[in-house]
Amino acid sequence: MTTQPSLSAAPELAVTRWFNTDDNPTLAALNGEVVVIEAFQMLCPGCVSHGIPQAQRIQQTFGDDLTLLGLHTVFEHHDAMTPVSLEAFLHEYRITFPVGVDTPTPGSPTPVTMGRYRLRGTPSLVIIDREGNLRANAFGQVDDLSLGAALARLIDQPRLQPETG
Repeated sequence: MTTQPSLSAAPELAVTRWFNTDDNPTLAALNGEVVVIEAFQMLCPGCVSHGIPQAQRIQQTFGDDLTLLGLHTVFEHHDAMTPVSLEAFLHEYRITFPVGVDTPTPGSPTPVTMGRYRLRGTPSLVIIDREGNLRANAFGQVDDLSLGAALARLIDQPRLQPETG
């Protein structure tokens, strides 16, 4: 897993539709939380065999200690991976965490959030600390033990204190 040598603010998500939530999660609203984003495509073999199961393990292991979001970031086979297909996929794979559909970029196969994070493909795993800093941006299969240790360190950091005026 590649961690960020220097901290930089995580770019906001650009999502056209959310599944498995009544809210429209934003990183600004999640400030003070550790956030994990699993970027995937439903027709990506690595996503189905590694990325999504790992995200489900994160949800089972860390529960309320962090916020887990899925990002369906389609950069190929656009006609096959529609929101209707995604909804069926989420049901069949019993994915219960919030999943957003990355906003398409006009004239480009690369969606907006994928471009903002410079994701190299899917599956990709992004970790954001309580202060909104990008802590990891990993492409491909991520080792569970290393990931769990990194998440535990971030979760153990004190929560941000609200500013008083």
